[in-house]
Amino acid sequence: MANFVTTVYRGQNIIKKKVFMPKDVNSIAQQLHRASFKLIVEAYDSFGGITDEGFPGRPRKYSPFNSFMQANLSKAIDTSGGTPVIDYSKLIISEGSLPEVEIAGSVIGATGITLTIDSDFGMAKVSASDQMVAFFQTKKGSMRIVRQVRGNQAVTTLLIPSPGITAADVACCYVFALNAEGTRVSDSVYVEV
Repeated sequence: MANFVTTVYRGQNIIKKKVFMPKDVNSIAQQLHRASFKLIVEAYDSFGGITDEGFPGRPRKYSPFNSFMQANLSKAIDTSGGTPVIDYSKLIISEGSLPEVEIAGSVIGATGITLTIDSDFGMAKVSASDQMVAFFQTKKGSMRIVRQVRGNQAVTTLLIPSPGITAADVACCYVFALNAEGTRVSDSVYVEV
């Protein structure tokens, strides 16, 4: 009748108003939010599933995509220049309960990116069977990933092979630890290269 509808929900009468011409305000703030959302979605897609391993402790109702979006939409976007851009140093690739990986150094050489990682065996929850996951993404969008068991050494060296890579080619580089069962991860660490 006219512009309202009546229904019964759980024993109560409900009256709803029909909206014939909704207002879609296209303000600057909404455009900025939409552009930010699009950037984070594109980032998630560009990481090709590596982020699916990065959120194993998420609530059951959340997908890895939901967890990634929740962790990054408000924190990893820089809008200070008027146009949103991703701040890779604030982007979260994994989030978990294992101790954060400590990077002792990173070097770009003729064979790729070499990362030196402290093994942190004195810390609780650190195991020699943990898998160290290191990867970088180029500005063109291609990725290189390496996985290596932490082992018993005091220092672990990871080489992400990519002959001829330069610092100017690298958009971002991250490292995180994953336990042998794949049920727990550390927070991701952004690596300056």
